Amino acid sequence: QVQLVESGGGSVQTGGSQRLSCAASGFTASGNCIAWLRQAAGKEREVVANISRFDRIVYGNHVQGRFTIHKDDAKNTLDLQMNSLKPEDTAMYFCAAVMSTACSVDSAWYPYWGQGTQVTVSS
Repeated sequence: QVQLVESGGGSVQTGGSQRLSCAASGFTASGNCIAWLRQAAGKEREVVANISRFDRIVYGNHVQGRFTIHKDDAKNTLDLQMNSLKPEDTAMYFCAAVMSTACSVDSAWYPYWGQGTQVTVSS
């Protein structure tokens, strides 16, 4: 049984930083696709960043240069370092995964999801 458990999140002021972590079990991050997505109130889920086989990373345009994703194959975890946070980054952040070497920007691609962790950025 695949389980993805997120930690981190909370409230931060504009310009601040936060780090999210996702611990995977029943799923091997190495060689598969694992990602961070987010959903703001009233909006659709969107990919923040994903990492696929051979550690190919793709970032969403809205976070490029501010967020960094890091996968630890030994610990089977996926971290998201978020810097220079903006109010528009406020959302529920989810860790998601698929047993495939390929990733997608389509949230429907991912069958496995964590429960999510809220990030709120105040101005």
